Amino acid sequence: MSDLAFLKKLLDGVAVEWKSLDTISKKISSGGTPKTSVRSYYGGDIPWLRTQEVNFGDIWDTGVKITEEGLKNSSANWIPKNCVIVAMYGATVGKIGINRIPMTTNQACANIQIKPEVADYRYVFHFLRSKYEYIKSLGTGSQTNINAGIVKTLAVPIPCPEDPEKSLTIQAEIVRILDSFTKLTAELTAELTAELKAREQQYNHYREQLLDYEGQGVEHLPMGDERVGTFTRGGGLQKKDFVEAGVGCIHYGQIYTHYGTYAHTTKSFVSEEFAKKMRMAKPGDLVIATTSENDDDVCKAVAWLGDEDIAVSSDACFYSHKLNPKFVAYFFQTEQFHRQKRAHITGAKVRRVNADNLAKILIPVPSAEEQDRVVNILDKFDTLITSLSEGLPREIKLRQQQYEYYRDLLLSFPKPEEAM
Repeated sequence: MSDLAFLKKLLDGVAVEWKSLDTISKKISSGGTPKTSVRSYYGGDIPWLRTQEVNFGDIWDTGVKITEEGLKNSSANWIPKNCVIVAMYGATVGKIGINRIPMTTNQACANIQIKPEVADYRYVFHFLRSKYEYIKSLGTGSQTNINAGIVKTLAVPIPCPEDPEKSLTIQAEIVRILDSFTKLTAELTAELTAELKAREQQYNHYREQLLDYEGQGVEHLPMGDERVGTFTRGGGLQKKDFVEAGVGCIHYGQIYTHYGTYAHTTKSFVSEEFAKKMRMAKPGDLVIATTSENDDDVCKAVAWLGDEDIAVSSDACFYSHKLNPKFVAYFFQTEQFHRQKRAHITGAKVRRVNADNLAKILIPVPSAEEQDRVVNILDKFDTLITSLSEGLPREIKLRQQQYEYYRDLLLSFPKPEEAM
Protein backbone atom coordinates (compact mmCIF):
# COMPACT_ATOMS: atom_id res chain seq x y z
CA MET A 1 0.00 0.00 0.00
CA SER A 2 1.37 3.43 -0.94
CA ASP A 3 1.97 6.18 1.62
CA LEU A 4 -0.97 8.20 0.30
CA ALA A 5 -3.31 5.19 0.17
CA PHE A 6 -2.40 4.30 3.74
CA LEU A 7 -2.94 7.88 4.86
CA LYS A 8 -6.26 8.09 3.02
CA LYS A 9 -7.41 5.01 4.90
CA LEU A 10 -6.13 6.49 8.14
CA LEU A 11 -8.03 9.74 7.52
CA ASP A 12 -11.24 8.07 6.41
CA GLY A 13 -14.12 9.50 8.44
CA VAL A 14 -11.81 11.44 10.75
CA ALA A 15 -13.10 14.68 12.24
CA VAL A 16 -10.90 17.77 12.22
CA GLU A 17 -10.88 20.62 14.71
CA TRP A 18 -9.12 23.89 13.93
CA LYS A 19 -7.24 25.10 16.99
CA SER A 20 -5.32 28.31 17.50
CA LEU A 21 -1.61 28.12 18.18
CA ASP A 22 -2.32 29.65 21.57
CA THR A 23 -4.34 26.58 22.60
CA ILE A 24 -1.92 23.91 21.31
CA SER A 25 1.22 25.57 22.70
CA LYS A 26 2.81 25.48 26.12
CA LYS A 27 4.32 28.90 25.50
CA ILE A 28 4.68 31.46 22.74
CA SER A 29 7.44 33.97 23.37
CA SER A 30 9.65 36.46 21.56
CA GLY A 31 13.27 37.23 22.30
CA GLY A 32 15.31 40.37 22.63
CA THR A 33 18.38 42.17 21.33
CA PRO A 34 21.32 43.14 23.55
CA LYS A 35 22.49 46.70 22.91
CA THR A 36 24.62 46.56 19.78
CA SER A 37 26.76 49.43 21.06
CA VAL A 38 28.06 47.32 23.96
CA ARG A 39 30.83 45.12 22.55
CA SER A 40 30.97 42.89 25.64
CA TYR A 41 27.44 41.66 24.89
CA TYR A 42 28.57 39.96 21.68
CA GLY A 43 31.16 37.36 20.70
CA GLY A 44 30.23 34.79 23.34
CA ASP A 45 29.01 31.22 22.88
CA ILE A 46 25.23 31.65 23.23
CA PRO A 47 23.44 31.15 19.87
CA TRP A 48 21.28 34.21 19.07
CA LEU A 49 18.90 33.91 16.13
CA ARG A 50 17.94 36.77 13.79
CA THR A 51 14.88 36.72 11.55
CA GLN A 52 16.97 36.54 8.36
CA GLU A 53 18.14 33.10 9.49
CA VAL A 54 14.58 31.71 9.59
CA ASN A 55 14.23 30.06 6.20
CA PHE A 56 11.76 27.18 6.02
CA GLY A 57 14.06 24.57 7.55
CA ASP A 58 15.99 23.21 10.51
CA ILE A 59 18.23 25.70 12.30
CA TRP A 60 21.40 24.15 13.73
CA ASP A 61 23.42 27.28 14.42
CA THR A 62 23.29 31.06 14.34
CA GLY A 63 25.50 33.62 12.65
CA VAL A 64 25.80 35.72 15.81
CA LYS A 65 26.63 34.64 19.35
CA ILE A 66 26.03 36.66 22.52
CA THR A 67 27.59 36.52 25.98
CA GLU A 68 26.04 35.77 29.37
CA GLU A 69 26.33 39.48 30.10
CA GLY A 70 24.42 40.29 26.93
CA LEU A 71 21.73 37.75 27.82
CA LYS A 72 21.27 39.16 31.32
CA ASN A 73 21.03 42.73 30.04
CA SER A 74 18.35 42.10 27.42
CA SER A 75 14.93 40.50 27.14
CA ALA A 76 16.42 37.55 25.27
CA ASN A 77 15.73 34.17 26.87
CA TRP A 78 16.74 30.60 26.22
CA ILE A 79 14.21 28.52 24.29
CA PRO A 80 14.33 24.71 24.18
CA LYS A 81 15.11 22.87 20.98
CA ASN A 82 12.34 22.00 18.52
CA CYS A 83 10.33 25.19 18.84
CA VAL A 84 8.44 26.30 15.75
CA ILE A 85 9.79 29.77 14.99
CA VAL A 86 7.90 32.38 12.96
CA ALA A 87 9.71 35.45 11.63
CA MET A 88 7.65 38.57 12.38
CA TYR A 89 9.64 41.40 10.81
CA GLY A 90 11.07 42.63 7.54
CA ALA A 91 11.77 40.70 4.37
CA THR A 92 11.46 37.30 6.05
CA VAL A 93 8.10 37.92 7.78
CA GLY A 94 6.01 34.76 7.76
CA LYS A 95 8.90 32.37 7.20
CA ILE A 96 9.03 29.32 9.44
CA GLY A 97 11.88 27.37 11.03
CA ILE A 98 12.68 24.84 13.75
CA ASN A 99 15.60 25.32 16.13
CA ARG A 100 17.36 22.00 16.52
CA ILE A 101 19.46 23.22 19.44
CA PRO A 102 18.59 25.37 22.48
CA MET A 103 19.16 29.04 21.61
CA THR A 104 18.07 32.62 22.10
CA THR A 105 16.41 34.85 19.51
CA ASN A 106 15.78 38.49 18.77
CA GLN A 107 12.43 40.12 19.48
CA ALA A 108 11.18 39.64 15.93
CA CYS A 109 10.98 35.85 16.30
CA ALA A 110 7.84 34.19 17.68
CA ASN A 111 9.04 31.03 19.45
CA ILE A 112 6.30 28.42 19.77
CA GLN A 113 6.66 25.49 22.17
CA ILE A 114 4.06 22.96 21.02
CA LYS A 115 2.25 20.72 23.53
CA PRO A 116 3.54 17.26 22.55
CA GLU A 117 0.36 15.56 23.77
CA VAL A 118 -1.72 17.61 21.31
CA ALA A 119 0.37 18.16 18.20
CA ASP A 120 3.59 17.09 16.51
CA TYR A 121 5.82 20.15 16.26
CA ARG A 122 6.94 19.16 12.75
CA TYR A 123 3.31 18.78 11.69
CA VAL A 124 2.69 22.35 12.86
CA PHE A 125 5.88 23.46 11.04
CA HIS A 126 4.78 21.93 7.72
CA PHE A 127 1.28 23.37 8.04
CA LEU A 128 2.44 26.90 8.86
CA ARG A 129 4.97 26.66 6.05
CA SER A 130 2.10 25.97 3.66
CA LYS A 131 0.44 29.18 4.87
CA TYR A 132 3.44 31.45 4.33
CA GLU A 133 1.70 33.78 1.88
CA TYR A 134 -1.35 34.04 4.14
CA ILE A 135 0.71 34.81 7.24
CA LYS A 136 2.74 37.35 5.31
CA SER A 137 -0.48 39.05 4.15
CA LEU A 138 -1.45 39.71 7.77
CA GLY A 139 1.44 42.13 8.16
CA THR A 140 1.05 45.86 8.54
CA GLY A 141 3.27 48.88 8.00
CA SER A 142 5.95 49.51 5.40
CA GLN A 143 7.80 46.36 6.50
CA THR A 144 4.56 44.25 6.64
CA ASN A 145 5.34 43.25 10.21
CA ILE A 146 3.24 40.89 12.32
CA ASN A 147 3.26 40.45 16.09
CA ALA A 148 2.95 37.68 18.66
CA GLY A 149 -0.76 38.43 19.06
CA ILE A 150 -1.35 37.60 15.41
CA VAL A 151 0.78 34.45 15.64
CA LYS A 152 -1.25 33.18 18.62
CA THR A 153 -4.49 33.34 16.62
CA LEU A 154 -3.22 31.30 13.65
CA ALA A 155 -5.37 28.18 13.34
CA VAL A 156 -4.00 24.67 12.80
CA PRO A 157 -6.15 21.64 11.81
CA ILE A 158 -5.94 18.90 14.42
CA PRO A 159 -7.28 15.57 13.07
CA CYS A 160 -9.24 13.25 15.33
CA PRO A 161 -9.13 15.62 18.35
CA GLU A 162 -11.26 13.27 20.49
CA ASP A 163 -8.57 10.55 20.22
CA PRO A 164 -5.13 12.13 20.95
CA GLU A 165 -3.24 8.91 20.25
CA LYS A 166 -4.78 8.46 16.80
CA SER A 167 -4.39 12.19 16.12
CA LEU A 168 -0.66 12.04 16.79
CA THR A 169 -0.35 8.90 14.64
CA ILE A 170 -1.99 10.69 11.71
CA GLN A 171 0.18 13.76 12.22
CA ALA A 172 3.33 11.64 12.43
CA GLU A 173 2.49 9.90 9.14
CA ILE A 174 1.96 13.25 7.39
CA VAL A 175 5.27 14.45 8.81
CA ARG A 176 7.07 11.30 7.67
CA ILE A 177 5.89 11.74 4.08
CA LEU A 178 6.66 15.46 3.91
CA ASP A 179 10.01 15.07 5.65
CA SER A 180 10.97 12.43 3.08
CA PHE A 181 10.39 14.93 0.26
CA THR A 182 12.40 17.55 2.14
CA LYS A 183 15.23 15.07 2.66
CA LEU A 184 15.25 14.04 -1.02
CA THR A 185 15.43 17.69 -2.07
CA ALA A 186 18.34 18.33 0.32
CA GLU A 187 20.20 15.22 -0.86
CA LEU A 188 19.70 16.12 -4.52
CA THR A 189 20.87 19.68 -3.88
CA ALA A 190 23.98 18.45 -2.09
CA GLU A 191 24.74 15.92 -4.83
CA LEU A 192 24.33 18.40 -7.69
CA THR A 193 26.24 21.11 -5.83
CA ALA A 194 29.15 18.74 -5.22
CA GLU A 195 29.12 17.68 -8.87
CA LEU A 196 29.11 21.32 -9.99
CA LYS A 197 31.99 22.19 -7.66
CA ALA A 198 34.06 19.23 -8.85
CA ARG A 199 33.49 20.11 -12.50
CA GLU A 200 34.34 23.78 -11.87
CA GLN A 201 37.60 22.77 -10.21
CA GLN A 202 38.41 20.47 -13.13
CA TYR A 203 37.51 23.22 -15.60
CA ASN A 204 39.69 25.80 -13.81
CA HIS A 205 42.61 23.36 -13.72
CA TYR A 206 42.47 22.64 -17.46
CA ARG A 207 42.00 26.29 -18.33
CA GLU A 208 45.12 27.22 -16.35
CA GLN A 209 47.09 24.38 -17.93
CA LEU A 210 45.95 25.06 -21.49
CA LEU A 211 46.75 28.77 -21.34
CA ASP A 212 50.12 28.39 -19.64
CA TYR A 213 52.72 28.53 -22.42
CA GLU A 214 55.72 29.23 -20.23
CA GLY A 215 58.81 27.59 -21.71
CA GLN A 216 56.97 26.48 -24.85
CA GLY A 217 58.38 29.07 -27.21
CA VAL A 218 55.12 31.02 -27.40
CA GLU A 219 55.54 34.78 -27.54
CA HIS A 220 53.91 36.84 -24.77
CA LEU A 221 53.02 40.35 -25.91
CA PRO A 222 51.47 43.39 -24.19
CA MET A 223 47.77 43.37 -24.99
CA GLY A 224 48.11 46.91 -26.32
CA ASP A 225 50.90 45.97 -28.72
CA GLU A 226 49.93 46.94 -32.27
CA ARG A 227 50.50 43.33 -33.33
CA VAL A 228 47.76 42.22 -30.93
CA GLY A 229 45.09 44.82 -30.26
CA THR A 230 43.85 48.13 -28.83
CA PHE A 231 41.59 49.19 -25.96
CA THR A 232 38.83 51.76 -26.31
CA ARG A 233 36.96 53.27 -23.38
CA GLY A 234 33.17 53.03 -23.37
CA GLY A 235 30.88 56.04 -23.64
CA GLY A 236 28.24 57.74 -21.50
CA LEU A 237 25.60 55.02 -21.58
CA GLN A 238 23.21 54.76 -18.61
CA LYS A 239 20.27 52.47 -17.92
CA LYS A 240 17.85 55.35 -18.53
CA ASP A 241 19.03 55.35 -22.15
CA PHE A 242 17.69 51.84 -22.81
CA VAL A 243 14.83 51.37 -25.29
CA GLU A 244 12.66 48.36 -26.13
CA ALA A 245 14.40 47.67 -29.44
CA GLY A 246 17.12 49.20 -31.54
CA VAL A 247 20.91 48.97 -31.50
CA GLY A 248 22.38 46.46 -29.09
CA CYS A 249 24.36 47.68 -26.08
CA ILE A 250 26.17 46.30 -23.06
CA HIS A 251 26.12 48.15 -19.74
CA TYR A 252 29.09 47.34 -17.51
CA GLY A 253 26.86 46.12 -14.66
CA GLN A 254 25.27 43.51 -16.93
CA ILE A 255 28.65 41.88 -17.47
CA TYR A 256 28.50 40.76 -13.84
CA THR A 257 24.83 39.84 -13.68
CA HIS A 258 23.79 38.64 -17.13
CA TYR A 259 26.64 37.61 -19.42
CA GLY A 260 28.95 34.61 -19.42
CA THR A 261 32.17 34.07 -21.35
CA TYR A 262 30.65 35.13 -24.67
CA ALA A 263 27.37 36.42 -26.11
CA HIS A 264 25.60 36.50 -29.47
CA THR A 265 22.76 38.82 -28.42
CA THR A 266 22.49 41.76 -26.04
CA LYS A 267 20.06 42.12 -23.18
CA SER A 268 19.50 45.85 -23.80
CA PHE A 269 19.23 48.32 -26.66
CA VAL A 270 19.59 52.02 -27.41
CA SER A 271 18.04 54.07 -30.19
CA GLU A 272 19.84 54.40 -33.51
CA GLU A 273 20.16 58.14 -32.91
CA PHE A 274 21.79 57.56 -29.52
CA ALA A 275 24.11 54.90 -30.96
CA LYS A 276 25.53 57.42 -33.45
CA LYS A 277 27.11 59.27 -30.52
CA MET A 278 28.54 56.14 -28.91
CA ARG A 279 31.80 54.26 -29.21
CA MET A 280 30.89 50.94 -30.76
CA ALA A 281 32.39 47.50 -30.24
CA LYS A 282 32.58 45.29 -33.32
CA PRO A 283 31.88 41.56 -33.60
CA GLY A 284 34.82 39.70 -32.06
CA ASP A 285 35.70 42.47 -29.59
CA LEU A 286 35.98 41.78 -25.88
CA VAL A 287 33.83 43.98 -23.62
CA ILE A 288 35.38 44.47 -20.17
CA ALA A 289 33.91 45.89 -16.94
CA THR A 290 36.67 48.12 -15.55
CA THR A 291 35.10 48.86 -12.15
CA SER A 292 33.89 46.62 -9.34
CA GLU A 293 33.48 46.56 -5.57
CA ASN A 294 36.09 43.82 -5.23
CA ASP A 295 39.40 42.85 -6.79
CA ASP A 296 38.31 39.43 -8.03
CA ASP A 297 35.46 40.71 -10.19
CA VAL A 298 37.05 43.79 -11.70
CA CYS A 299 37.84 43.20 -15.39
CA LYS A 300 35.21 40.51 -15.89
CA ALA A 301 34.86 40.25 -19.64
CA VAL A 302 32.53 38.94 -22.34
CA ALA A 303 33.42 38.23 -25.96
CA TRP A 304 30.88 39.85 -28.30
CA LEU A 305 30.08 37.34 -31.06
CA GLY A 306 26.97 38.96 -32.52
CA ASP A 307 26.63 40.18 -36.12
CA GLU A 308 26.28 43.93 -35.46
CA ASP A 309 28.29 46.65 -33.74
CA ILE A 310 27.11 47.41 -30.20
CA ALA A 311 27.36 50.37 -27.82
CA VAL A 312 29.44 50.04 -24.65
CA SER A 313 28.89 52.01 -21.44
CA SER A 314 31.35 53.95 -19.37
CA ASP A 315 33.05 52.01 -16.56
CA ALA A 316 33.77 49.53 -19.33
CA CYS A 317 36.03 49.31 -22.33
CA PHE A 318 36.29 47.08 -25.35
CA TYR A 319 39.31 45.30 -26.77
CA SER A 320 39.71 45.07 -30.56
CA HIS A 321 42.29 42.42 -31.42
CA LYS A 322 43.63 39.90 -33.91
CA LEU A 323 43.11 36.78 -31.78
CA ASN A 324 40.35 34.23 -31.36
CA PRO A 325 37.73 36.17 -29.31
CA LYS A 326 36.97 33.23 -27.04
CA PHE A 327 40.68 32.60 -26.49
CA VAL A 328 41.01 36.14 -25.13
CA ALA A 329 37.87 35.77 -23.02
CA TYR A 330 39.17 32.56 -21.46
CA PHE A 331 42.54 34.20 -20.84
CA PHE A 332 40.77 36.89 -18.79
CA GLN A 333 39.54 34.13 -16.46
CA THR A 334 43.01 32.73 -15.68
CA GLU A 335 45.16 33.35 -12.65
CA GLN A 336 47.86 34.37 -15.12
CA PHE A 337 45.72 37.37 -16.08
CA HIS A 338 44.49 38.15 -12.55
CA ARG A 339 48.02 38.09 -11.16
CA GLN A 340 49.03 40.83 -13.62
CA LYS A 341 45.76 42.73 -13.17
CA ARG A 342 46.16 43.10 -9.40
CA ALA A 343 49.24 45.28 -9.85
CA HIS A 344 47.13 47.87 -11.69
CA ILE A 345 44.04 48.05 -9.45
CA THR A 346 43.33 51.48 -7.95
CA GLY A 347 40.60 53.04 -5.82
CA ALA A 348 39.25 52.43 -2.33
CA LYS A 349 35.55 51.53 -2.18
CA VAL A 350 35.29 51.19 -5.96
CA ARG A 351 38.13 49.23 -7.53
CA ARG A 352 39.28 50.13 -11.03
CA VAL A 353 41.68 49.12 -13.77
CA ASN A 354 41.96 51.58 -16.63
CA ALA A 355 42.41 50.75 -20.31
CA ASP A 356 45.98 52.08 -20.41
CA ASN A 357 47.05 49.62 -17.72
CA LEU A 358 45.17 46.74 -19.31
CA ALA A 359 47.26 47.40 -22.42
CA LYS A 360 50.40 46.56 -20.40
CA ILE A 361 49.27 43.06 -19.43
CA LEU A 362 51.08 40.27 -21.26
CA ILE A 363 49.02 37.70 -23.16
CA PRO A 364 50.34 34.51 -24.78
CA VAL A 365 49.98 34.62 -28.57
CA PRO A 366 50.16 31.06 -29.96
CA SER A 367 49.24 30.12 -33.52
CA ALA A 368 45.65 30.50 -34.71
CA GLU A 369 45.37 26.69 -34.84
CA GLU A 370 46.47 26.42 -31.22
CA GLN A 371 44.01 29.11 -30.14
CA ASP A 372 41.20 27.20 -31.86
CA ARG A 373 42.25 23.95 -30.17
CA VAL A 374 42.20 25.53 -26.71
CA VAL A 375 38.83 27.18 -27.37
CA ASN A 376 37.26 23.91 -28.55
CA ILE A 377 38.31 22.15 -25.34
CA LEU A 378 37.25 24.95 -23.01
CA ASP A 379 33.93 25.40 -24.84
CA LYS A 380 33.01 21.83 -23.91
CA PHE A 381 33.78 22.48 -20.25
CA ASP A 382 31.93 25.80 -20.38
CA THR A 383 28.85 24.11 -21.83
CA LEU A 384 28.97 21.44 -19.12
CA ILE A 385 29.34 23.97 -16.30
CA THR A 386 26.54 26.12 -17.72
CA SER A 387 24.28 23.08 -18.01
CA LEU A 388 24.94 22.08 -14.41
CA SER A 389 24.57 25.65 -13.16
CA GLU A 390 21.21 26.04 -14.89
CA GLY A 391 20.07 22.53 -14.04
CA LEU A 392 20.70 22.85 -10.29
CA PRO A 393 18.05 25.50 -9.54
CA ARG A 394 15.67 23.87 -12.03
CA GLU A 395 15.90 20.48 -10.30
CA ILE A 396 15.56 22.08 -6.87
CA LYS A 397 12.47 23.97 -8.04
CA LEU A 398 10.90 20.76 -9.39
CA ARG A 399 11.48 18.96 -6.10
CA GLN A 400 10.07 21.95 -4.20
CA GLN A 401 6.97 21.91 -6.37
CA GLN A 402 6.60 18.18 -5.74
CA TYR A 403 6.85 18.76 -1.98
CA GLU A 404 4.30 21.57 -2.13
CA TYR A 405 1.88 19.45 -4.16
CA TYR A 406 1.86 16.60 -1.63
CA ARG A 407 1.92 19.02 1.30
CA ASP A 408 -1.20 20.78 0.05
CA LEU A 409 -2.83 17.42 -0.70
CA LEU A 410 -2.09 16.11 2.78
CA LEU A 411 -2.97 19.27 4.67
CA SER A 412 -6.12 20.31 2.81
CA PHE A 413 -8.53 19.58 5.64
CA PRO A 414 -12.09 20.92 5.54
CA LYS A 415 -12.19 24.20 7.44
CA PRO A 416 -14.83 26.54 8.80
CA GLU A 417 -15.36 29.84 7.00
CA GLU A 418 -13.55 31.84 9.65
CA ALA A 419 -10.45 29.62 9.54
CA MET A 420 -7.56 30.49 7.25
